[in-house]
Amino acid sequence: MKNAIFKGSAAAVVTPMDEHGNLDMKAMENLLKFQLEHGTDAIVVNGTTGESSTLEEKEKLELIEFVVHYVNHRVPVIMGTGSNCTAHAVRMSRKAQSLGASGLLVVTPYYNKASQQGLVEHFQAVADSVEIPIILYNVPTRTGVNVEPETYLKLSKHPNIQAVKEANASISHVARVAALCGDCLDIYSGNDDLTVPIMALGGKGVISVLANIMPFEMHMMCRHFLDGEIEKSKNMQLELLKIMNAMFMDVNPLPVKAAMAMLGLCGEHYRLPMTRLDEAKREKLREIMESYFVQLQ
Repeated sequence: MKNAIFKGSAAAVVTPMDEHGNLDMKAMENLLKFQLEHGTDAIVVNGTTGESSTLEEKEKLELIEFVVHYVNHRVPVIMGTGSNCTAHAVRMSRKAQSLGASGLLVVTPYYNKASQQGLVEHFQAVADSVEIPIILYNVPTRTGVNVEPETYLKLSKHPNIQAVKEANASISHVARVAALCGDCLDIYSGNDDLTVPIMALGGKGVISVLANIMPFEMHMMCRHFLDGEIEKSKNMQLELLKIMNAMFMDVNPLPVKAAMAMLGLCGEHYRLPMTRLDEAKREKLREIMESYFVQLQ
């Protein structure tokens, strides 16, 4: 059994930008303060929600250094260092470790469509290059490849490969992973709306998009489950389902950044090819937000 990097809800934080597309570090400081004050269990930087695909390497490193310094060991800080180039993933992982990251989130190499053996060798190369724990990230709808349960079993034998963020929406797939790997590989939900079902299969929590705007609620939903208050956890899952789904009415992170702008948490600025929500979706999002929040901007 490996020690869990975290249990509960980790916020997959957005990357705040100004109207020119530059990093907005003051807004990032405010977001981190908001997360820590509202009980988030870990911070994930440079993930999909953080628009990592349009960030320069130096910006990613600037972000992780800033977040590690600000959080100051209060919760784990996990950095996304995955790439479709193994050498690049290794280099970024080593740099993230040197800057104080608690762990790494390493996505399956996208576009290449590697074989399962290719995935094993890719992830093992990254794991061999560092001494901090790794969370594999399986998101086949974005990468074009799925990590099979038998592949996880091989990877779980590496001492640095500790967990998976599973965004394959098939509960059957997650069950097979849990049955095969047992205590050798922690499972985190990569989909907010499947958090409780995945925890029922032994999952340790979620790496969450909704936690950007509702960190306390996501923390408590997981906390109730971990404390054995399953009914409370289930009820929260169902109560939050509408807004969880709203965060994916368009490609992530467009809806969550729009929601954060409505709450005054950060500006609604992206880098192309990401663009703002269209007005019809924006109005629908505002309507849903008004059913959960008293005041919007």
